[in-house]
Parts: sequence; structure tokens; C-alpha cells
Amino acid sequence: MSAVSRRALSRLGLAALFLCALAARGEAQTLPNSNDCRDCHLSLQDDRLSQPARSYEGDVHAETGFGCLACHGTGGTDHLDPAGGFLSAPERREIPAMCGRCHSDAAYMRQFNPSLRVDQVAEYWTSRHGQLLEQNDDPDVATCIDCHPAHRIRPPDDPTSTVHPSNIVTTCGRCHSDPAIMAARGIPTDQVAEYTTSVHGRLLLEEGDVSAPVCNDCHGNHGAAPPGLASVRNVCGQCHTVMADYFDQSAHEQIFEEAGLPGCVTCHGNHAIQPVSDALLGERAQTVCATCHEPADTLGQEFLRIAAVLDTLTQAEAHSRAVLEEAENAGMEVSQALFDLDDLKNVETRARSAIHTFHVEPVRTEVTAGLEITARAEARGDEALVDHRNRRIGLGASAFIILLLIVGLLMKIRELERAEETT
Repeated sequence: MSAVSRRALSRLGLAALFLCALAARGEAQTLPNSNDCRDCHLSLQDDRLSQPARSYEGDVHAETGFGCLACHGTGGTDHLDPAGGFLSAPERREIPAMCGRCHSDAAYMRQFNPSLRVDQVAEYWTSRHGQLLEQNDDPDVATCIDCHPAHRIRPPDDPTSTVHPSNIVTTCGRCHSDPAIMAARGIPTDQVAEYTTSVHGRLLLEEGDVSAPVCNDCHGNHGAAPPGLASVRNVCGQCHTVMADYFDQSAHEQIFEEAGLPGCVTCHGNHAIQPVSDALLGERAQTVCATCHEPADTLGQEFLRIAAVLDTLTQAEAHSRAVLEEAENAGMEVSQALFDLDDLKNVETRARSAIHTFHVEPVRTEVTAGLEITARAEARGDEALVDHRNRRIGLGASAFIILLLIVGLLMKIRELERAEETT
């Protein structure tokens, strides 16, 4: 639509709204306000026109006191500005500026939420969405209202909000799972399907853990873009800090950079990241590591050695826990030892994090510390079992002595009874 026709439509909409307000009020000089917009739209039969008015009652802006003309007017008030006209349905490229009239004004936003960022629009233009809109005028690219639906925006911590962590995947997936939208841009549409099967997706979607990473945790939100080659390690390292530190100490950090390999995702993938386990280390050695290393060479065998070292800790923990549980079931007090054994969780985390050095020795160092814990726990369990056996022996001996005394006493009584009978 041309600028001329848009201005004509704006004037026509202004005139219609003005006449509607006059007819409703019978007042010759009163400009329409947001109440007129709402009353008129609620009375319309076309759901496309009445639904926005119904939805807006629960919108975060409505709750703050903003009416229709705060966005659809041009004067920044709840009354129509005849000089500015009426903004009916803005074009997609106009939406960031429309939202930014308030959200980019720090002094204005401070009146409502001093902690709210005011760089969202500036950040949006750096995003892949913003670049496509600015450079190509892409008709399908996401703008503010695609993630924050106009007329029914909720706070991010509201479970019904489209940007609540539990809903982010669906929000992004509306476009990114649509072949019609993505095909022309050369972007795959399997990200959501992969994410739902990933360790992150299962935490969120099956266990309800809203702290699990979702799309915007890795890609950003207003500045959404794929992490760059150099930044993907930093993105993963926001949560996996220990692993990232170990990786930085490894030779692979420089090798990956020189080879143009994107850090963490080279071995773990991105959207379809799967849980790892000690049992999988051998499998990884045959698959992931084998893409660069010969299975028979020193580094190609390193994961197998790491798996063997980790297994010693697993076996030691199982044995010491079995000894302690046997002692506990026997009625012995070993709760402190069992509590101390729980420290192994931290040791095991550090040991498995040290795998990212890609050498066995850092893993062995952590495992050795864990073996000291299991040794102390097992010694306490053995001590408790010995104490239990000694108590049983002592109890048996005491019972035997008491039995002898009872027998002796009975024999003495019988002897006295026979003596009385003879007299």
C-alpha cells in the first residue's frame, strides 16, 4: 500500500471514529477516546474486530492504565490527536518504532518500571529478524507482536504469557516449524522436534523444570541470532561453567578454533543434545572422537581409559554404600558416614567435568579424592559391622552365663527339695 493511500485510509479511519463518537455522545466538539474504541469494537459481529477489545482487558498495558489510543493514536495520550491522525493497522516495519515510542524512552518507562530495559528496539535491529526486516522488508519476519501478541501481552513470569519459559518453544516454533516460512530462507524446521527429545527439552517439557535452557537462552530474545563460532562456548558456559573452564585448559580449544569447529556443539550437537553417561564414553570414542582420531592411537583410546577410571569410583561407591546399608539395617548408627558419602556427588560432577580436558589424569585426580571418601565410608561400615558382631557375641555369652546360673539355681532348688523329702 502506498504512503498516499495509507494517509487517506488514516484520515478515513479518523473521520469514521470521530463521527462514531459524536453519534454515541451527541456532543459536537468532543474527540473520541479509548472508551469509544472499546465500546464500538465490542459491539461488532466480526470476531477479528471484536476479539482485540475483549483480549485487551487482561493485557499488561491495560492493567497499567493505557488505552487503545496509546498505541493507535500518535499523540501519546488516551485521546485522539487530530494533527497526528489515527494509526489503524501498522505495517510490519513500523511496529518496532511504534513499540519503541515508549519502550525506548528511559525517562518515560521509569514512571512504570524502572528496572525494565529500554534497549530492546536497538537490540532488535541487530538480530537476524531485524536485519531481514530492515534489509529485505521480509513480510514474514518476526517483530514485537509475533512474540508479544498485540492486545493480550502478559508479564514474562505469567504461565500464560507467550514468553514464559514453558511457552517459548511454542512461540518460536510457530514460525521456525513452518516449512512454508522457512523453506524460502534455507532454514531447517526440525529444531523444535529435536529440542523436545533433548536433555534440555525433557527437563522442561516432561519434568516442568523452567530453569532448563530454551530458545532465547542460547539465541537471545530481542537480539536473537545464531551463536557465532567464537561465542558458542561462552553461550554453553553460562550454565556449564566448570566444563567450559576445563575445555579452555585443553589443547582442543585452540585446535577447534584453528579448524573452524564451533566448540561444544562439535561433540554434543545443539538442539538435540542428549544426556551423557560413563557407559557412553566408549561409544563416543568410536563415533565422535573417531571423526578426528584413529581408534587405535593414544588420544583415540583416552576416553576408554577415562571410562575405566570413572568405573573404579562407581564400583567403590556401590560397595561402600552396600556395607553402610548393611550396618544400618543391623541397627547400627552410620548416618554420618552415609551423609559424608553424599559428597561423592560433587566429586563425580568434577570428575565428569574434567573429561573436557580430554586427558585421563585430571579425571584420575578427582576420582582419587572420591576413592578416599569411599574408603572412609567403607571403613566406618566395617567398623560398625564388627561392633555389631561383637555385641552379638557378648550378648550370646551373657545369655549363656545367665542360662548356666538359672540351671545351677534350679539344680540347687531340686537338691534342697530332695533333702527336705528325706528328712
